[in-house]
Amino acid sequence: MSLDTVLGPVRLGSPLVAASGTVGSVVDFSRVVDFSVYGAAVAKSVSPEPWSGRPAPRMAPAGEGMLNGIGIQNPGIKAWGRQIGPLIADVPTRVWGSAVAHDPLGFAEVAAGLADAGVAAVEINLSCPNLTGKLFALDAEVAALAVAEVRGATELPIGAKLSPNAVDVVAVANAVAEAGADWVVLTNTVWGAGIDIATRQPKLSGVVGGYSGAPLKPIAMRCVWEVAQALPGLPIVGCGGVQTGSDVVEYLMAGASAVAIGTAHFAKPRIGRRIIGGLERFMAKEDVGSIAELVGAAQ
Repeated sequence: MSLDTVLGPVRLGSPLVAASGTVGSVVDFSRVVDFSVYGAAVAKSVSPEPWSGRPAPRMAPAGEGMLNGIGIQNPGIKAWGRQIGPLIADVPTRVWGSAVAHDPLGFAEVAAGLADAGVAAVEINLSCPNLTGKLFALDAEVAALAVAEVRGATELPIGAKLSPNAVDVVAVANAVAEAGADWVVLTNTVWGAGIDIATRQPKLSGVVGGYSGAPLKPIAMRCVWEVAQALPGLPIVGCGGVQTGSDVVEYLMAGASAVAIGTAHFAKPRIGRRIIGGLERFMAKEDVGSIAELVGAAQ
């Protein structure tokens, strides 16, 4: 049985990817998350200059999921490179960086800095739902401009993280692929909000934030299915609501080549080991010899 999977120019030893924003810089979570069962782990997004993020409250429970409105607090790419870069080699999986910015040139600056710091790939965060201004991932042309700038700034493999809020996610996926993205991540969180009835105030300081967790899975699955149907040659990382090995199998069958685990890390930091176990049991039971046999099986 082989857990290897191919994601564009990258071969991963496991189809699991630790999603950006849920495992810190990766380095600082290495004592609580068993990264050896992941094919890659994506660090929290970094911007050209330091960002302070939103004021508290920035996270809140919401039914079976959670809301977050962190605002991507980070030290900026120069400080990140100095602090995190020297420690990346100690992590027992590939560390991918995540770039965020307010303009295409900013994305390119961060990507170059991440490459200098030693990451193995760059994820372009076009879809953070709790930043001011219009999301890059809602506009195919603007998203493509950002990806093109990143493509010109680094030779590393790059993925574009897209939004379930896009009116036409297929059009955006096609645009970023043509601009140079090696794969797409489907998806980031969906817009959400909540009210604390005891205080009569919004649960997040910015009111609207990202909603994630198990309820996001059918929404993200729809995005994976549509993109896989329309763009069969474009590699996909499925992301949203993954908690079990069966969830991973579903995403793979829908057309993803790798599957990211996000919010589940907050409740169970070592959940990756359990998910891999569930995936292996399914493969053994169904006499599946490789991940490739599952990718797009439902298509």
